[in-house]
Amino acid sequence: MVGMNDVERFRETMLGFPEVTEETPFGPEVLVYKVAGKMFATLVPEEVPVPMNLKCDPERALDLRDEYEAIEPGYHMNKRHWNTLRLDGRLGDDFVVELIGHSLELVLAGHTKVVRERVRKAME
Repeated sequence: MVGMNDVERFRETMLGFPEVTEETPFGPEVLVYKVAGKMFATLVPEEVPVPMNLKCDPERALDLRDEYEAIEPGYHMNKRHWNTLRLDGRLGDDFVVELIGHSLELVLAGHTKVVRERVRKAME
């Protein structure tokens, strides 16, 4: 099982990106992460195993689901564009961090050029 320190690492990773906020629009149990106002991740830290929803390129999403049992179609999300990761120890922390970055980049790509450039500059 993933310990709270791992979940905290993922929270800190997400909050470490510029213009990322942690909000609770769906109630206090679901943490929602937004970059410049657009959602790129959700996390339910009190659930076991901890689920994390991340946006993903549709083709890569299918490949990841085929390769990893701990990655499923996005729960309560558009299943073409979102995956749910079950943080139960089967996925390496570095791999989860890489998928967080992929999700953030996909959502950032949907922002205006001004926002993209501002956030990417702050990431340097």
